[in-house]
Amino acid sequence: MNFIEDSELLKTLGHPLRLKIVCGLMAQSGCNVNDMALRLKAPQSTVSQQLGILRRNGVIAPQKTGVKTCYRIIEKRVEKILEILK
Repeated sequence: MNFIEDSELLKTLGHPLRLKIVCGLMAQSGCNVNDMALRLKAPQSTVSQQLGILRRNGVIAPQKTGVKTCYRIIEKRVEKILEILK
């Protein structure tokens, strides 16, 4: 167990909107910013800011599909954490 890495991951997931984004990505297996903003009823700029934090901390990664950028979860521990929270 790496306490520093684990606490950083938990801090990243600790924001309610980021947690909603990650839960949505788990259910949808990828989604773009505009779709997320509509589903979350949040401004696109706010969702983009939170996606940036998730991306910088290695939780998600972008994937280009034509002109759209979709996001997917790349951090394997996230699924286990969400299972525990449920």
